[in-house]
Amino acid sequence: MTSTHAFWLAGRQATGEDAFDVTSPWDGRLVAAVSIPTDAQVEEAVAAAHAVEAEFAATPAHVRAAALDHVSKRLVERTEEIAQLISAENGKPIKWARGEVGRAVSVFRFAAEEARRFNGGEAQRLDTDAGGVGRLALTRRFPRGTVLGIAPFNFPLNLCAHKVAPAIAVGTPIILKPAPATPLSGLILGELLAETDLPAGSWSVLPVANDKMPALVQDERLPVISFTGSEKVGYAIMDSVPRKHCTLELGGNGAAVVLADWASDEDLDWAATRIATFSNYQAGQSCISVQRVIADASVYERLVPKIVAAVEAQVTGDPNDAATDVGPLVDENAAKRVESWVEEAVKAGATLLTGGKRDGASYAPTVLADVPADTTISCEEVFGPVLTVRRVEGEAEAFAAVNDSKYGLQAGVFTHDLHTAFRAHRALEVGGVVVGDVPSYRADQMPYGGVKQSGVGREGVRFAMDDYTYERVMVLTGLAL
Repeated sequence: MTSTHAFWLAGRQATGEDAFDVTSPWDGRLVAAVSIPTDAQVEEAVAAAHAVEAEFAATPAHVRAAALDHVSKRLVERTEEIAQLISAENGKPIKWARGEVGRAVSVFRFAAEEARRFNGGEAQRLDTDAGGVGRLALTRRFPRGTVLGIAPFNFPLNLCAHKVAPAIAVGTPIILKPAPATPLSGLILGELLAETDLPAGSWSVLPVANDKMPALVQDERLPVISFTGSEKVGYAIMDSVPRKHCTLELGGNGAAVVLADWASDEDLDWAATRIATFSNYQAGQSCISVQRVIADASVYERLVPKIVAAVEAQVTGDPNDAATDVGPLVDENAAKRVESWVEEAVKAGATLLTGGKRDGASYAPTVLADVPADTTISCEEVFGPVLTVRRVEGEAEAFAAVNDSKYGLQAGVFTHDLHTAFRAHRALEVGGVVVGDVPSYRADQMPYGGVKQSGVGREGVRFAMDDYTYERVMVLTGLAL
């Protein structure tokens, strides 16, 4: 069933002059027609957000928290409907789509909790120096200004939630720009927010075309930009607005390290299953999917066949089927790109252990060994269902291999040794180290982000709230402390 979707302008539903089609990556069917905001409507949204900044910042915490709680509860009530929508516009298998809705439920719940306790203020006595006798400093956080939130296609609901929920929690307006391929989940958030009592202009959802974004990025009324997407686009945004506050959540080529002490059959079965699952979930279209397996020589020969078998056991096909593990990529061009990178690696000497076949927008789960270091798939984020395996000698070489990358988002380290875990935490140049599992674990309340070319700043509800605000100090004088 297809439908027509308007967009949300300054908290109300609106219709533009033109529309674009959203189609299913799986079978090409028309999912919806989405109205495109006019230039005048985009200006109206920005002006309304700018005008309401002071009012929204002064909105009581209980009002903002109640709105966030409402969205969380409504997501629960409409879980199946929204999961079906995610699967239709994104091609994500329905079981992963249901999981994404569950995560968004938590994001709004966490934000409601944080809204109630955020910005209580921190007092600091100043009479530790003679010049500060009778003085007290009170530090609170205040919004930097309206946020331009730019979300990607791979988690079309939850990554929109990570833009919107922290903004509402701190009382700063947000203009959400969902990905052109997957705007429907973001528009659903607008529908739920429209049921709340938040002030008009405090939020808008604008599915504008990418070529309209430079003007929004440059607009001085939008001093904060929160972007999740490709390295190329993210750094182009930051370079174009050097005086704005930017949070960039960019790419990665997540490594799973399997060390010598992770050696029992049970250990290796667990590692292989987790690696196979999380190199292919979302069709590999996750910044923290497993792209590189770095295994100690003592376990390599036993581990790799287990990985190949687990990868081949992944169920591919119709994303509407509850048994499906791996669906299509976002479109056929994405699958063709993955295909070309694998072919380049094989021609350069890599060994294809399984997979390597494309069918339209779908690409078979693939494992490569002996991949030359200078191939594209070794250097870049594949963002597809492909992993490489590499043999190393010992912990030091394994950690060096992880760091031999321009990216630094997250890494997984399979070890039982607590000392090794702490050494990994110190040595690995990434934003997060997951011990005993793959790098693909993310709790939505924890700090999430990378180093090197994986971006700047952190998401995770409380940490995004910090990013959206700044410290302001008030000094009280003449106090008897």
